[in-house]
Amino acid sequence: MKILVINAGSSSLKYQLINMETEAVVAKGTCERIGIAGGKLTHKANGKEFVIDKELPNHTEAISLVLKELVDKEAGVISSMDEIDAVGHRVVASGEAFTKTTLVTDEVMEIMDEIAELAPLHNPAAILGINACRAVMPDKKMALVFDTSFHATMPDYAHLYAIDYDDYKQYKVRKYGAHGTSHKYVTGAAAEYLKKDVKDLKIITCHLGNGSSISAVDGGKCIDTSMGFTPHAGVPMGTRSGDIDYAAAEFLCRKKGMTMEEGLTYLNKKCGMLGISGVSSDFRDLTSASEQGDYRATLALNMFSYACKKYVGSYMAALGGLDCIVFTAGVGENTACVRRDVLSNMEAFGIHLDEEKNLQKNDGTIHDISAPDSRVKILVIPTNEELVIARETAALV
Repeated sequence: MKILVINAGSSSLKYQLINMETEAVVAKGTCERIGIAGGKLTHKANGKEFVIDKELPNHTEAISLVLKELVDKEAGVISSMDEIDAVGHRVVASGEAFTKTTLVTDEVMEIMDEIAELAPLHNPAAILGINACRAVMPDKKMALVFDTSFHATMPDYAHLYAIDYDDYKQYKVRKYGAHGTSHKYVTGAAAEYLKKDVKDLKIITCHLGNGSSISAVDGGKCIDTSMGFTPHAGVPMGTRSGDIDYAAAEFLCRKKGMTMEEGLTYLNKKCGMLGISGVSSDFRDLTSASEQGDYRATLALNMFSYACKKYVGSYMAALGGLDCIVFTAGVGENTACVRRDVLSNMEAFGIHLDEEKNLQKNDGTIHDISAPDSRVKILVIPTNEELVIARETAALV
């Protein structure tokens, strides 16, 4: 079975074709600048990279070009479209409408349109990608794999906000979380690495990147996560402020003469690591500047690590113990100083980091960076969200 995984953005589209017998990536690539002048497809297959400069006026044209390359004599990896068994689409937010992977139907797409506002930066783009695939491949089974599904197991007291309960029931304003496919993948990978049944483990998964979220996982099920109604909540991120007193946000809007919409853009695009450091939202730039003595870059890193530390500590309490901490995603996998600072002064909880192991470079494999006397295992696990999407799609169809 071969599954085509699609992750559509407003002006981009990423894809992977995965052979489910071996779970190997057969081909992958990215369409850039969809609907913008200067469209381009970068396609990787057969150990080669193929770059095609072509205007991509819409997602349908982008998908058509991807499929053309997949069967191309030189760049292709399949002889015909018949070899693609199904398509899995990444969708950020499901609201309460869907709690598990769902087959695409006309009725499902009507609901998707209704809940698009739950993730205005992501869901409308996903819908464009889904509709484009349905137009080009009308006979293929397609599945929606939601970032929020893994967090659907949170108990009500963890996912509800203390607002009027009737307003929650009417508007479904509550915590939904994000990065669920990543948290799910590394949870399973950790259990497999430790040679234990996931049902017997208490794990904290730290997906740290330009967007970051931390989850408490008990017996393979999420019981809490740091992101909320939107991916804005939680720890400070690349350009997002993370948790902030709503009155402080309103105060800033008044002082800066911003509308609510402008204020949300400000908190999502101009704050976080970028806003604090004044240097960059990229942690590679921040660590470099910090090493050169830049105060604000150091401050940004300290604020990020401290926020992560607080979530780890609170989730240990919520779990009633801890067997394993996992770091994943761009920052979690590659920024040793962040892992060090997040776990500093936690020896009293049985968490001992091996400083030398922590400095090992990411080589795409799982690294155990625990000290020999650490009661809690500390793992660095490269995430694989596309594989989770492919697995969920294959299981459903």
